[in-house]
Amino acid sequence: MAKYLLLKHYRGAPAAVNDVPMDQWAPEEVSAHLQYMNDFAARLEGTGEFVGGQALAPEGTWVRYDGEGRPPVTDGPFAETKDLIAGWMVIDVDSYERAVELAGELSAAPGAGGKPIHEWLELRPFLAESPNTTECPHR
Repeated sequence: MAKYLLLKHYRGAPAAVNDVPMDQWAPEEVSAHLQYMNDFAARLEGTGEFVGGQALAPEGTWVRYDGEGRPPVTDGPFAETKDLIAGWMVIDVDSYERAVELAGELSAAPGAGGKPIHEWLELRPFLAESPNTTECPHR
């Protein structure tokens, strides 16, 4: 099994086919979109492929360590940024091909007019743990 992160962008990804910003959707269109996402996650919970997911607020803050005994430095929020993550989902699947298949399906969530968005989702694999040197077969 391999874990993948699916990132859903408010902005910053290539334009979707049904590229109408969510703040211009009717309330029932937003509800249908969220229901699709929830149904998708519930189905993957049933197959054991869903690890977790969450929608994110558009505002955020950058935080940086500023040295021993000093408070962290903050900057932001940057809601006006060109790249803004809307939410994430972690899946645990048997193959890269399965991850691509699921990302493609999630991309078809309904949007404005009830039509599929066909949005671009960012698919990122989790880094695998390095093999333990004591378990290396070449020794």
